[in-house]
Amino acid sequence: MNTVFKTVKASKVTISELMLPSHTNFSGKIHGGYILSLLDQIAFACASKFSGNYCVTASVDTVDFLNPIEVGELVTMKASVNYVGKSSMIIGIRVEAENIRTGVVKHCNSSYFTMVSKNIDGSNALVPGLILSNLDEVRRFYNCIKMIAVRKEKQKHEEIFDFKSDEALSNLNNYNVQVAIS
Repeated sequence: MNTVFKTVKASKVTISELMLPSHTNFSGKIHGGYILSLLDQIAFACASKFSGNYCVTASVDTVDFLNPIEVGELVTMKASVNYVGKSSMIIGIRVEAENIRTGVVKHCNSSYFTMVSKNIDGSNALVPGLILSNLDEVRRFYNCIKMIAVRKEKQKHEEIFDFKSDEALSNLNNYNVQVAIS
């Protein structure tokens, strides 16, 4: 275990960007894929700043699109380390969009990226421990512990669930699906 510890505050990164017409999808809203690209960039910046190493994205644990983002809005992303393991970190990111004319700010997205710190040779690098300075940081840390447990339970379920059984196949009749296996 690493004996170096850093505060959550030491990991914080904020970026803002004006949304342009070139960022839109076919419905005229800002494309979710463009936002995902920005999320990955800020997750990298936050994790690398905290760990002092190059970091890679291991998984995108949650991306909740809550409100559409319009052309001309100022999007601000705030990221911080919510959890640390040996070489991994969970980065929490909040996305807000501000209507520059009215000043109205809306919460548009919440995301969690798992990032892994790497040494120059590509092996995993230890990350500093995390100093939790307030109860909100403690809450976020515990939420990440729960998120990890759910992910492990899901993986375990996928390994042992017999989707070929008669019971599993007949259970599909409860859904809007037809099974046509020959």
